[in-house]
Amino acid sequence: MSLQDILSKHIIEAVKTVYKQDLVSIEFQATRKEFVGDITVVIFPMLRIVKGNPVQIGESIGQYLVDNVNEVTGFNVIKGFLNLEIIDAFYVDFFNKIVTDTRYGFATPKPEDKAVLVEYSSPNTNKPLHLGHVRNNLLGYSVAEILKASGKKVYKTQIINDRGIHICKSMVAWKLFGNNETPESTELKGDKLVGNYYVKFDQEYKKEIQDLIDQGQTEEEAKKNTTILKSAQDMLLKWEAGDEETVSLWNKMNAWVYDGFDTTYKNLGVDFDKLYYESETYLLGKEFVTEGLKTGVFFKKEDGSVWCDLTDEGLDEKIVLRSDGTAVYMTQDIGTAIQRVKDFPDVGGMVYTVGNEQEYHFKVLFLIIKKLGFDWAKNLYHLSYGMVDLPSGKMKSREGTVVDADDLIDEMASTAGEISQDLGKLDGYSDDEKQELYKVIGLGALKYYILKVDPKKRILFDPKESIDFQGNTGPFIQYTYARIQSILRKANVDTTVLLNAEDVSMHEKEKELIKQIQLFEEVIQNAASNFSPALIANYTYDLVKEFNSFYQNVSILGADTDNEKLFRIQLSKVVANIIKNAFGLLGIQVPERM
Repeated sequence: MSLQDILSKHIIEAVKTVYKQDLVSIEFQATRKEFVGDITVVIFPMLRIVKGNPVQIGESIGQYLVDNVNEVTGFNVIKGFLNLEIIDAFYVDFFNKIVTDTRYGFATPKPEDKAVLVEYSSPNTNKPLHLGHVRNNLLGYSVAEILKASGKKVYKTQIINDRGIHICKSMVAWKLFGNNETPESTELKGDKLVGNYYVKFDQEYKKEIQDLIDQGQTEEEAKKNTTILKSAQDMLLKWEAGDEETVSLWNKMNAWVYDGFDTTYKNLGVDFDKLYYESETYLLGKEFVTEGLKTGVFFKKEDGSVWCDLTDEGLDEKIVLRSDGTAVYMTQDIGTAIQRVKDFPDVGGMVYTVGNEQEYHFKVLFLIIKKLGFDWAKNLYHLSYGMVDLPSGKMKSREGTVVDADDLIDEMASTAGEISQDLGKLDGYSDDEKQELYKVIGLGALKYYILKVDPKKRILFDPKESIDFQGNTGPFIQYTYARIQSILRKANVDTTVLLNAEDVSMHEKEKELIKQIQLFEEVIQNAASNFSPALIANYTYDLVKEFNSFYQNVSILGADTDNEKLFRIQLSKVVANIIKNAFGLLGIQVPERM
């Protein structure tokens, strides 16, 4: 039973005994550093039920707890805050329960619980992954891992947007200007090669528009009348009609892109349990639109287009099928969601990791699925996140001004190398060891910088700022982990031996560290329920700050007694384990030495 559970039970008894009133819940918070105490009870919320002076109420409850609860040794009341002092033995007993538990804080799934499916990445096959995709992948992967740690069964997936006019633009440009070049002949990753032709299409499209304007057309007329755009539109019609040559080129160029994506995902350290393709799921979406027409979920307009009326829900009418019978994004998303539950019948909810510009789209999608009668619709969640900006400005795929994900990963490793060499931290490493460590530090810096920010907030990403060995950064935390490993190597003791409470003379810094360790289980649950890796990241930083304060104020290997030395080494080992596990939830590696 947790300390809060123990105290809640007795506080409810105290109020019942002294004031003859029934409390339902108790609000706790950490005791502020300037006051004596280990945990604080907030009295003010009780005033709705218990009438009286908050200081007097706090005094009464505090005295009751001292008299009746072994764990409480003293108290003080500051205004409406009851600060409780907890016996050292409580913290030692707690610590003994977790000291050998390498998975402390992680819950085990219950067989009867429904699974959660987490979608992330979901790129278009007309360009390589960029910095925006990096935030998406890191968020989705981390949320999936955190949900697992909280006790959920999780499936990781993506929907690859492999059809539509944007795909055809790359194909047309390659046919016109490609001279049959391939990833092998150019020594380019396939997604980069195809992305170059997407940029080339836009360049040629703009040239044609200007030529037509010079010939006397308006800008709007020129945009519609370019031959290159008409070629892309014709190609899309041919693809949807199953034209053999078009489908063959589509398969070939998409295969190049998939190979490129796989390399990037491996470098980024993310994976998937199942891939879905828009070219396959949009057909199922069309089937359910037909079913929905029969049941009145959708209606048809005079031009033959099919719509869903959501005005009763405060939204508008939403098209689900064009007048020519072709699908829109909504059609595909309906089909994809339904297909996923067919594939994984134990799924009871889904998390969609998609940028905040799509918030309206997902409100509509979730409502439509609900109207189609699927009970799991109530457990659909849009993990909406802000964009990533650079000091140099906004990224644009069509103009080729995006920050390529592969280039960014390489740049982070290179920057980590420069900073590490300047600091002289890697003396005695071989060149291969250094290069591997630069990757771990660089990627850790990138992931931590992005994940420590609340998903809803926009990020201004500065690579050099992220690779700092001081402050709230990935390398600072990695360095602390490596420092602890060095202590453990030097200690060379059996850390599985348990100490009795009377064998430990608890230092204030040891108690503060254990209190921070205690929070880990709750932080995982909160991070899962809020879909927020930032809670894990910032908890880990707080833990590391607490450890460094302990390290600076208490001698570990030079402790006065063997028991003190053993206890402090055990504390260090548990902290290192939590750092490793917490960073694992963020997809970040920790080096054994730095």
